[in-house]
Amino acid sequence: MDSLALFCTGALLAGGIYWFVCILGPAEQKGKRAVDLSGGSISADKVQDNYKQYWSFFRRPKEIETAEKVPDFVDTFYNLVTDIYEWGWGQSFHFSPSVPGKSHRDATRLHEEMAVDLIDVKPGDRILDVGCGVGGPMRAIAAHSNAKVVGITINEYQVNRARLHNKKAGLDSLCEVVCGNFLQMPFPENSFDGAYSIEATCHAPKLEEVYAEIFRVLKPGSLYVSYEWVTTDKYKVNDPEHVEIIQGIERGDALPGLRSYTDIAETARKVGFDVVKEKDLAKPPAQPWWTRLKMGRIAYWRNHILITILAALGIAPKGTVDVHEMLFRTADYLTKGGDTGIFTPMHMILCRKPETPSNS
Repeated sequence: MDSLALFCTGALLAGGIYWFVCILGPAEQKGKRAVDLSGGSISADKVQDNYKQYWSFFRRPKEIETAEKVPDFVDTFYNLVTDIYEWGWGQSFHFSPSVPGKSHRDATRLHEEMAVDLIDVKPGDRILDVGCGVGGPMRAIAAHSNAKVVGITINEYQVNRARLHNKKAGLDSLCEVVCGNFLQMPFPENSFDGAYSIEATCHAPKLEEVYAEIFRVLKPGSLYVSYEWVTTDKYKVNDPEHVEIIQGIERGDALPGLRSYTDIAETARKVGFDVVKEKDLAKPPAQPWWTRLKMGRIAYWRNHILITILAALGIAPKGTVDVHEMLFRTADYLTKGGDTGIFTPMHMILCRKPETPSNS
């Protein structure tokens, strides 16, 4: 009986590990397995040190307000979180409104396709993805529009992941990825037929700097659309709970500081854009974008147990558990931001670069 009990226990354990890793591990995107989690471009033995370095930025708040420090700050963050995002969330590192009768993947794709529809590009046009991540939106937009998409990201590991996914999807002829800082883009002026950014420019220390760069590289008459992370008109700066929620979002998402919704159009006009349209895509009748975070709590605990086991076995880098726990705490703050209505990750602004320079 002892041998039988031991055999049954072993079989149950093996089956559980198989279920965790092989069935649940890859999540919905089937692109990254739990056993392959890494620290991006950071060597495995340095992940925990870099996690501590990331948090040290918040002990020196004046440093993350400067353009010189932010690239390192954001690059460190995405080295730490890219694999976990891709494994647990998907290849599109952003939110989208829930759509009744549609899966999260379909809702995400529709949200991305709307961006390129807004900038009115034609097949063969060359458009810019500002802050492309591992290229989820890029691939959806290229497939939908047949435009040629050039993406830029500060993180070299994301560049390599995006190129791998582009090739697997058979879209490498339409999708190009460049490693660079979107505050100083390596593109000539007047070189793109359109541009978009999906929840990416929130990492810029000054929105004016990234908008000015986008304005510079766009051809006259071309359109730019952005989905911005902002505080809404419901946010009260003297409400301690509101402040805690916003600071929690900032700390957990590598943000130098969240902007008010009132800053976006003003900044766009300041660099020379004409504002065509502005709208918070999270407002009713849109369904809550944070529903997926609430539904993901069970998945989080499942994933956290798995990461803890893999880290203990030396398969996942030391420090991965800390990073995963940080992301769960951040998800809680994001959910509270959605529930209270003080935060939106999809304040949409549509801008046009004038055909002729402004005289102002």
